[in-house]
Amino acid sequence: METCTIAGRTVFLHRYNTVIVGAGAAGMNCAVHLYEFMSDRGVTDAQDRIAVVTGGIALGASRMSGSDKQTYYKMGTSPETADSAEDFARSLTAAGCCHGDLALAEGIGSLREFYHLVQAGVPFPHDAMGSFVGYKTDHDPYERATSAGPKTSKFMSECLQRQVERYGIPIFDCHEAAHLLTAGGGDDKRIVGIVTIDKKRLNEQNYGLNVFCCENLVLAAGGPGELYETSVYPRGQVGIHGLAFAAGLAAENLTESQFGLASIKFRWNVSGTYMQAIPRIFSTDADGKNERDFLTDFFPTMSRMATNIFLKGYQWPFDPQRITDLQSSLIDVLVFNETQKGRRVFMDFLRNPVGRADMRAFELNELEPEALTYLTRAGALQSTPIERLAHMNPPAIDIYRENGIDLYSEPLEIAVCAQHNNGGFAVNRWWESTIPHTFVIGEMAGTHGVKRPGGSALNAGQTGGLRAAEYIANVYGADVPQDNHRAAIETQLTELIAALDNLHNAQAPSPDEALAAICRRMTTSGGHIRQLADARAVLADALALHRKIYNEGFRLQNADDLIPAIQARHLALTSIAFLKAIVELLDQGSGSRGSHLVLDENGVEIHPDVKDPITGRPLRFKPENEALRNVILRVLYDPNAPDLFTCRNIPVRKAPTERKAFEPAWQDYRAGRIYT
Repeated sequence: METCTIAGRTVFLHRYNTVIVGAGAAGMNCAVHLYEFMSDRGVTDAQDRIAVVTGGIALGASRMSGSDKQTYYKMGTSPETADSAEDFARSLTAAGCCHGDLALAEGIGSLREFYHLVQAGVPFPHDAMGSFVGYKTDHDPYERATSAGPKTSKFMSECLQRQVERYGIPIFDCHEAAHLLTAGGGDDKRIVGIVTIDKKRLNEQNYGLNVFCCENLVLAAGGPGELYETSVYPRGQVGIHGLAFAAGLAAENLTESQFGLASIKFRWNVSGTYMQAIPRIFSTDADGKNERDFLTDFFPTMSRMATNIFLKGYQWPFDPQRITDLQSSLIDVLVFNETQKGRRVFMDFLRNPVGRADMRAFELNELEPEALTYLTRAGALQSTPIERLAHMNPPAIDIYRENGIDLYSEPLEIAVCAQHNNGGFAVNRWWESTIPHTFVIGEMAGTHGVKRPGGSALNAGQTGGLRAAEYIANVYGADVPQDNHRAAIETQLTELIAALDNLHNAQAPSPDEALAAICRRMTTSGGHIRQLADARAVLADALALHRKIYNEGFRLQNADDLIPAIQARHLALTSIAFLKAIVELLDQGSGSRGSHLVLDENGVEIHPDVKDPITGRPLRFKPENEALRNVILRVLYDPNAPDLFTCRNIPVRKAPTERKAFEPAWQDYRAGRIYT
C-alpha cells in the first residue's frame, strides 16, 4: 500500500490484478476460483494479486435474506429422473427476454458449482445413498430445487469466506464505494480502479479515501434493495448501480423486478411452508384494531380461498398471469389493496382461515387435490397452521424467534415487497460486461429473463463467478498495474474530493429525506402495479430530484452523514435508469408480465369486486405482449440525453448448438480457442 496527497487529502493507494467488489456468495466464490485458476497456471503469489472490497462483510442479501427453506436451483440429482443442461436452459428462457447462451452456461455449470458448495461445507441434505433430495419451486417443471434451510445463502457466503481466508486473499471491510475510475474512450474505455471511503477512517478532516487500481474489476455488490420503500432486501442494501451506470456499463431487463409477500418487521419472504401451512390472513386498522378477514369478500368458497393460500407457497412471486379466475396471485392484489387503504395485513399461524357466514368452516379434507395431496404426503394434517409449520419446517419458526418474533404468540405483519431484480448489467457468456476487463456477477448481472425458477439466482451467481474467474486467469493473466493512468486517476480524484467538500448545504434536504423520496416513488410507481402516464410523471420527478441533489447537495449533521449522502447520489441516478426503462417498455405496449401488472381501463378485469378507488369501476389490466419476448431492453447512461439514459431493443442471443467431436474440442481447449 502507498499513500499520496491529492487536493489536501491523504489517499491510500492499492494495486491488484483483480478487485472483487462485494463479499456475498457470488463475490467470495469468484475469489476462490480465481485464486485456484491462477495457482494452477503457476502464479505462486495469487493471494497477493486479488482483493475483496466490501461495505460490510456481514451485510447484504447473501448474509441477511432468505425464506422458509431458501432454495438453490440446480440440474436434477434424483437417481430416477433424467435432466440435461438444455432442459435446464429451456426452463430459464421459457418466459422470454433471456439470453440462451447464459441460460445454457448456467445449466452446464450448475452441478459443478453445487458440488463445489457441498465440498466447501454447505449442508445440503442427501439420503442414505448420497442422492441430494429435491423439491419443486416456482416456475420449475422438475424437482430441481434443494435447500440447506432458511439460511442457505448465508451458509454459502460463510463457507466460501473461510476458503478465501485460508487462501490468504485480503478482504477490505467497511469500504463504501464512492466512484469507479475510468480511462480511455470508445472501444478502448476501461474501468481501471475503484475509489472507496474507509468508514473506520472517516472523520471531519479526512474522507478515508482509498484507491484500488486493478487490471480487472468484478462487480458483485448485489441488487439495489433500498430503491423500494416496501422491500424484503436487508436494510442498507443500496447496491452500486449508479456508479456502474456513470462509468458506462449498459444494463438489460431493469423492468423485471420480482415482488412477493414478505414480513416487514423482520424482512423475510413468507413463501414455501409459511403459506403451505395455510394460516389465517386478516387486516386491521393502523392501530392494530378492527380485524377483518378481507379475503373472504373475493372467493366463493373456503376450499378455493384456502387452496390459493397454500399455492402461494410455490407460486410465491406475484404473477399477473395467475390473477384471473381466482388464482393465487389475486391474493397479492388484495393484500396490496388493503394496505393502500391504510390498513395492516397479518398472517396468523394460531388459527385456520376464517370465512364468511355463508362459507363452510375450514376443513383440511375439503382442500382442492393439489393442496391436500401435498399436505398428506408431508404428513402435515395437524389441526392448526403452527402445528403444520412446526411439523414441516421447524427452522422456519426458529428464524423469526431469533429476530424477536414468536409465531406461537403473535401474528406476522406482511406486505407485497420488492425481492429481487431479474435485470442488471449486460454480460456475455463469460460474464464480462460491455466494458472489457470489467465483469458483473450475482444480482448485479442481468442474466435472468421475465421469470426465473426460484433459487436460480444463487446458481447464476456461482456459475458467473466461476466463468469470470476462468476467463480472467486464462485470457487476461495475473499482472498487477503499476503507474498506469495516473493523470486520469488524479483528475477524477480531485473532482471527487471537490464534490465531497461542497456536499454540505444547510438549506438542502438530508440524505435520509432524499432516499425516502426515491423509495416512495419506486414502490408507488415502479413496483408491481404500473401505469404509463404515472411512470412518465414520476420519471420527471426523479430527474428533478437528481438535479437538485447534484446542484445543491445535502444537509449533513456530521461526518457519518457522508455515507448516506453518497448512496443517495448514486441511488437517485439508479432510480432514473429503472424508471426510464419502465416508461420505454410500457410505451412499447409490453403489458403485464413477469412480476408486474399494467393497469389499463380497456383491459382484462382482475375481479368484479377489485375496484378503482376513484371511479368505482372494476380494475382492469393489459395482458402481456408476447411479441416482445424475443428482444431485451438495453439501457445506457448518456449525460446529454433529456432523460440521462437511452434505450434500445436488442435481439435475444440463442444458445449455441454446435457440438464438436472430442478431438477437435480437445484441441480448442488446449489452444485456448474456447475463450475467443
